[in-house]
Amino acid sequence: MNLSDILRERFGHAAFRPHQEAACATLAEGHDALLVMPTGAGKSLCYQLPAIARGGAALVISPLISLMEDQVAKLHEQGFNAARIHSGRPRLESRQACFDWAEGKLDFLYVAPERLRVPGFVEWLAKKTPSLIAVDEAHCISQWGHDFRPDYRLLGKRLPALRPAPIIALTATATPLVQRDIVEQLGLKDAKRLIHGFWRGNLAVEVVEVKKGERSDAVVKLLAQKGSGTVLAKDAKTEPDPKLPAIVYVPSRKECEALAATLEKRVPCMPYHAGLDASTRERAQAAFQAGDVSVIVATIAFGMGIDKADVRTIVHTALPAHIEGYYQEIGRAGRDGKPSRAVLMYAWSDRKLHEFFLERDYPPLPDMQQLYMALDKHAQSADSLAAGLSLDASTVEQRLSPLLACGGAEMTPDGLFIRAPDGPGRRSLGEGGWQGAYHARVQFRMAQIEKMFEFAQGRQCRMQALVAHFGDEDQTRPCGKCDVCAPRDCVLSSFGAPSEDQRRDLQLILDALRGKGMATGRLFKETLGEGADRRKFERLLGALKSAGLVEIEAAEFEKNGEKIAFQRAELTEAAYEANALSRVMVAADSIEAPRSKRKAKAAPSAQAAPESVVALKAWRKQQAAREKVRAFRVLSDRVLEAIAGAKPKSRDALLEVPGIGPQKLAAYGDAILRVLREQTRE
Repeated sequence: MNLSDILRERFGHAAFRPHQEAACATLAEGHDALLVMPTGAGKSLCYQLPAIARGGAALVISPLISLMEDQVAKLHEQGFNAARIHSGRPRLESRQACFDWAEGKLDFLYVAPERLRVPGFVEWLAKKTPSLIAVDEAHCISQWGHDFRPDYRLLGKRLPALRPAPIIALTATATPLVQRDIVEQLGLKDAKRLIHGFWRGNLAVEVVEVKKGERSDAVVKLLAQKGSGTVLAKDAKTEPDPKLPAIVYVPSRKECEALAATLEKRVPCMPYHAGLDASTRERAQAAFQAGDVSVIVATIAFGMGIDKADVRTIVHTALPAHIEGYYQEIGRAGRDGKPSRAVLMYAWSDRKLHEFFLERDYPPLPDMQQLYMALDKHAQSADSLAAGLSLDASTVEQRLSPLLACGGAEMTPDGLFIRAPDGPGRRSLGEGGWQGAYHARVQFRMAQIEKMFEFAQGRQCRMQALVAHFGDEDQTRPCGKCDVCAPRDCVLSSFGAPSEDQRRDLQLILDALRGKGMATGRLFKETLGEGADRRKFERLLGALKSAGLVEIEAAEFEKNGEKIAFQRAELTEAAYEANALSRVMVAADSIEAPRSKRKAKAAPSAQAAPESVVALKAWRKQQAAREKVRAFRVLSDRVLEAIAGAKPKSRDALLEVPGIGPQKLAAYGDAILRVLREQTRE
């Protein structure tokens, strides 16, 4: 029976979705594979169908209990024998699943990754060679992924016992760096890399800068404003709103419950976060799935394994920590192929919050060294380590995760911890051992925050920027739907003709670019001036790009052996036409406070001692050279300007400056205050 026949007769589908058939053929022929396709693209079929084609039973490793349960239920409906083993299953039922596997009664066995470290379990599985092995959410194995899990790191040692079964690693969110790490860690042999489908032609991405205190009102305006056609509670006569159903992602449990309570007065809505009991979460998920609730307000705990095709809107009320997680979450909209929208609200304060969390999750190296020294060849639990270090167990568990990822510790089969052994048998960690790997990991997480913020502020087509991040080269054209490509179609932002002042600044930008291209940083300085509002410049440049008058492309140059990325702007032919500015529309301050008021309020700080900024930049340049990093990795221009404006005279006062968290304070606080004192004396 060929693959198409199996698809039709066993799975009930008339045809493959894009890229599925090639993936199925690769596995059916016995090749290892890495499959990276977005949420909703049909990855599960890409191991289920070839497993049936090869005969025998497939072993599926998945960290998501809800997704595991959903997959097994669907396979049962299709007439397959499937079982699962995870912490939520009764012991007797898990034992029965083991017996059914050994007796050849199963088509699919789903197991949680931590099960593979149970002594003897892998050896027992190996008594019956699987038809294939599928590792779902494979990005969890990579220290460069956004959701590293120590149990996944052990898979590379466990799976060889189950060979020669082919292995397929599946994920929706893996950058090229993570893709390479997955292949290495799992020991995939001559793996075919199938990287497809990140382009979402039906999804319009809109990014808008909104102050934190105004985001709740913005969500109400977007999803539950009267007169918009919204289905109001207990009003079945109103036509359905094309923006519903919707998922609203918020950064905290407190905000989740507050916003849900506000929305619930206008539209059927429920909160969902990890602090709610299991029955409440299940009730909310079931109500949303059934259509009884139009909006779910959730933390990132919601959505994994959700199979709801008609979600029309995804809203983020704060900047996510990384593009990988953001893309995965917006991928829950429009899985039925119909027009959908993702709205992202952000502000500078979001970045500061992520930097704070980074400093919390990755403490200074001396703290990590203390934990490393507490480990030895004798296995210890997190609780015993905590007692010996006079720390709480949660702090030790938090620190163990990056130490495991960086090779400083290892987990035993029974979930205890030992210091990673030295010697020739240990995989090389590169220069600096685990400490060097830890430093690299911190720098990588900082870069993720930076890239997310750059995405929010950028003026490249949103979908182009997203697919480029994942290395998908299938599509290169602009999407025509996002806030950059189609500003007039935005649902939260509003656009209008430029004011006289804006027209003057727009003309300055066009004149500066006439006949030549220019780096956007230099363009900013030569037109609006270095003391001007950079966000104002970005808004105007974005308006020119959206109007088709300016092209902006990524470029890079090399300095001191390091490649430095920048953006280059150049005029299009349309910019030379008469009355070219007549086609320009500029985003209005419809959500946040009027820019003029904000500038007036900030004027004293903005005018503060430019000599201080110059001195701080000179110090930063020296510090960056010592650390061998780019200058912005020490502190950004905006943070330096904020410091100069605030004129802090103590460490406590410096900590109040946006962009300065506990770790930055510890690393640079004394030096910064010394620079400021020297400027005061002068």
